[in-house]
Amino acid sequence: MADPKGFLTTPRQDWPRRPVEERVRDWDEVYVPGALLPIISKQADRCMDCGIPFCHEACPLGNLIPEWNDLVSREDWRAAADRLHATNNFPEFTGRLCPAPCEAGCVLAINQPAVTIKNVECAIADRAWEEGFAPPRPPDRLSGRTVAVIGSGPTGLAAAQQLTRAGHTVAVYERDDRLGGLMRYGIPAFKMEKHHLERRLEQMRAEGTRFRTSTAVGRDIGADELRTRYDAVVIATGATAWRELPVPGRELTGIHQAMEYLPLSNRVGEGDLETSPLSAAGKHVVIVGGGDTGADCLGTAVREGAASVTQLDIYALPGAERDEDTEPWPTYPVRVYRLSAAHEEARDLRTAPVADADARLFAASTLRFDGDAQGHVRSLHLVEVDERRRPVDGTGRTLPADLVLLALGFSGPDRRDGLVDQLGLELEPRGTIARDAGFATNVPGVFAAGDAARGQSLIVWAIAEGRAVAAAVDRHLTGGSALPAPIGPYDRPMVV
Repeated sequence: MADPKGFLTTPRQDWPRRPVEERVRDWDEVYVPGALLPIISKQADRCMDCGIPFCHEACPLGNLIPEWNDLVSREDWRAAADRLHATNNFPEFTGRLCPAPCEAGCVLAINQPAVTIKNVECAIADRAWEEGFAPPRPPDRLSGRTVAVIGSGPTGLAAAQQLTRAGHTVAVYERDDRLGGLMRYGIPAFKMEKHHLERRLEQMRAEGTRFRTSTAVGRDIGADELRTRYDAVVIATGATAWRELPVPGRELTGIHQAMEYLPLSNRVGEGDLETSPLSAAGKHVVIVGGGDTGADCLGTAVREGAASVTQLDIYALPGAERDEDTEPWPTYPVRVYRLSAAHEEARDLRTAPVADADARLFAASTLRFDGDAQGHVRSLHLVEVDERRRPVDGTGRTLPADLVLLALGFSGPDRRDGLVDQLGLELEPRGTIARDAGFATNVPGVFAAGDAARGQSLIVWAIAEGRAVAAAVDRHLTGGSALPAPIGPYDRPMVV
């Protein structure tokens, strides 16, 4: 604890964002480059080094937060990087993409703004790369055992890196043409530029992990063939089966799933396309769904030059502070009004004049879509709902809609490739892959981790799942494991 009075004398200061009118003209990250390091040591000083650090419990990775806060306050970046990488394979990902449940569990957050844990984490990760504190760590010797990891999202990559470093020969199979899963084609570059992903992949290649892209297991290679070829298989395909909106007019053209829309804009950034076939340019856009994926669609549509963008959230407008009765500290307060970078942009640019706040209409439920003579969507009819999602009489309204994006979440793994059926995997009632306390499925030698088994979750939980399943696979192959297992398959976030 470098400054025992830091939390009393230093106010919270977040990484500043670039001006809205500047950042919406490009796809670079929204934060001011170089503006974090000058402030981060004093922000780390705000850590109280409390006797029971609830930030540990709030973070499924068990990050050693007070330790690396103290090291950053003393500007010992090498030691801070060592502490950070001891529990997190990809801190530059979580430092940009995680909603920071650790900050919700910060003891200081009981009556003051929490420590900027996420910003400190990101600063350490970026400094580690700049100073060469994140070299490849190939194993000293090989075990002679082989593992196939299906999926290259954060779970698959974390599992692959851990198992490679343990000495196993690991091949990662990815159905897309590039690696990274949703981090590649789902997350817009203004939230995380792709060079952060590329340098981790290069690190993993240097350590010995092998990658097979454009290979859908179950279609391009049989699942049984893969199982016989490797000593163990880890399924980390994510929860990519999107939820539908079964209302009249859904068949109209111009209504698309968010994960049909976002990958195309990312492919423009990768240089594959000159413009997206689903570009929002000049269109009235309505996004159905109030979560992070909807916000990603919002920021993308604004940058593409939409005529208007409105986001519908079925929940009521939340308050500015947590409700201590329903979501007490140190649980993560879901129902708190947050202004993401995309919502800030929409608010300042007035993309949705009818919105309750920024670009969002709250307590709004879609009734139907109407189209033109050519069968293209032109309007969306909605109604306000009460806390039980029952329609409120006299609240119907119509929004112009040339492009509708459905961001309603995901229910489980996509079964169209045939992987689940070919292996004969048992599923949970909600559609996720069933597994036991050791991450093992009903098929010997086959393990499941991440959103495919847990269900749709946060990136920090995905990485924790990858690290934990790697320990389980290592134990299966060798009879024991020194790899860390931060969570079990049935662990869940702290709730009341």
